[in-house]
Amino acid sequence: MLPIQQFTADQLHVSVHATRDLMGLAAATAVAAEIRRMLGTKPFVNIIFAAAPSQNEMLLHLSASAGIDWSKVNAFHMDEYVGLNENAPQRFGHFLDQAIFGKLPFHEVHYINGNAPNPETECLRYAALLEANPVDIVCMGIGENTHIAFNDPHVADFSDPFWVKLVELDEVSRMQQVHDGCFASIDDVPRMAITLTVPALMRAASIFCVVPGPNKAVAVGHTIKADISAVYPSTALRLHENARLYLDGESAAKLT
Repeated sequence: MLPIQQFTADQLHVSVHATRDLMGLAAATAVAAEIRRMLGTKPFVNIIFAAAPSQNEMLLHLSASAGIDWSKVNAFHMDEYVGLNENAPQRFGHFLDQAIFGKLPFHEVHYINGNAPNPETECLRYAALLEANPVDIVCMGIGENTHIAFNDPHVADFSDPFWVKLVELDEVSRMQQVHDGCFASIDDVPRMAITLTVPALMRAASIFCVVPGPNKAVAVGHTIKADISAVYPSTALRLHENARLYLDGESAAKLT
């Protein structure tokens, strides 16, 4: 499970692993250790989870981790499509139900309602939940256009006054959902979503970012090498005092 490479980019700790599964195992081991540590000092731990195939290995290993009292963990997710059929398998809430929420006895699971009658009101409701339950851990990925959550470059704001907002997805972000096998064509991908903002994610005490696969190599290169700005939203990770980025050989290919 030892990485084949480790380094830091500003404050961001980066580790590269030989395989995608070893990457997921290393991330899950670190997340599990952080949950156990936090539960030793506070009654509940609040965690935000990303919903994407890139998280599969990490979520699988985390779900099997021993020694965690999940009844003292509150779960949130970081984005959701607007207007997608309630029973659609592509819904992020459905993904997380299958991957982790339905497997473990969480204290509470808080879903973003992408079909709320008023999306702006839903943003305020979810922001109030985050205010009442300060985030301890974020488990996330990076998009092909360097988005974090659904903060695509054209809507990302490192000083966003909102914690949750309604956004229009850019074409690269929507096409990624096709590349991930979630939709048959870009025409099937919703154009709007509700997302946690960059400041909402960055306020977490610890961030674990898992980014495998060749389609993410360019985004990883920008994350590590580009100037820190909303042009490449994932560069915000380099400003966080306790963020870790987990890569496999394919996603790290542009770093050498």
